[in-house]
Amino acid sequence: MQSGLDHAGAVGTISRPVGDGPDRPTVRGFRPCSVAIMRLILAHLAQILVACLGGLALHWLGVPAAWLSGAAVATTLWGLTGWAVSMPRALADAAMLVSGAAMGAAVTPAAIAAMGRYPGSLVLLVVAVFAICAASTLWLTRVSGWRRADAVLASVPGALSTVLAVAADRKADVASIAIAQNLRLFVLIALLPSLVVFTGGGENIGALIGEGQPVASPAGMAAVLFGGLALGAVFKVLKVAAPVLLGATVVSTLSHATEAVTGVIPPVIATGGLVLIGIFIAERFRTIQRSTLRRALTAALGSFLVGMAVATLFAALAALLAGVSFADSLVAFAPGGLEAMTVLALVLGLDPLYVGIHHLVRFLGIGLVLPFVISWLQKGGTPKAR
Repeated sequence: MQSGLDHAGAVGTISRPVGDGPDRPTVRGFRPCSVAIMRLILAHLAQILVACLGGLALHWLGVPAAWLSGAAVATTLWGLTGWAVSMPRALADAAMLVSGAAMGAAVTPAAIAAMGRYPGSLVLLVVAVFAICAASTLWLTRVSGWRRADAVLASVPGALSTVLAVAADRKADVASIAIAQNLRLFVLIALLPSLVVFTGGGENIGALIGEGQPVASPAGMAAVLFGGLALGAVFKVLKVAAPVLLGATVVSTLSHATEAVTGVIPPVIATGGLVLIGIFIAERFRTIQRSTLRRALTAALGSFLVGMAVATLFAALAALLAGVSFADSLVAFAPGGLEAMTVLALVLGLDPLYVGIHHLVRFLGIGLVLPFVISWLQKGGTPKAR
């Protein structure tokens, strides 16, 4: 009689079981893998559905940036159930690609001409970054009892990947620093849109991105998306921040500024990109251990409030200096991440060029200066445990 496997130990071998049941082939070895893949796909679909429902709920409530904020909040809560899964890199890149293309479509020749007003605002941004770091560091060291090097890393406004890389290299308290950085980003995404609307900013609240505007032709969209993907690959090799988002933004900006491509990304597709970015943002916050979160939460909240107060003050000065709205300068000076803040500007109908340039300059400056500052603070020594 034939054994259950034609070749013992062979993986993926087809056999025909002997017995009273139907004589159907089975694939030994591949079946568990197929089931696991199917479960993973269903888990991703469930998570995306939860994020969409979160966005839809806030959209119905009239909350600004509903699809981005709602997706981030809902996905974070979903993570508490234990059913959350990590977003595949390809899916995150697709979201960045679509959002970058949508941002670039908002840049017109008139908007580029307005860049002459920005130099003074960018100089003010440099001063603001140092002031935000100093104020937040003072809170963490004097009130919360943190070490100075850890406090500086936790106070840096944005550039999370750079901050955590430096923290790990210098043997700092990475978990507490990650809590402070991620909490700031999460609160900004959840609350900043409503604050912008409260101050009288935001033009397309409640509307989908690009709603009511002409849609780009299929050929134009393909050129922007594939061009953005190619340039993003180059930026990735060069280790540039948010390479796919930046690549798509650059290609879309040049295409629309020169009118080689006209029209916007279809609103439904652009909104889907926002939902995926919301999931991506929530994933950063979800991976933190709850015990560490409880320990550092108060310090992180205090640091955020102090830093945001300083950022708001400088945003008001920048609005007067550059002649932009307070809403534009508030999002440009907000101590959030490059991707999140530039996308938020797009969602709120703000000037994505003004906001994006400020966050890009801030990110590049932090990446160049931070390693030297932390090395100087620690003076080459390994910090003691707190």
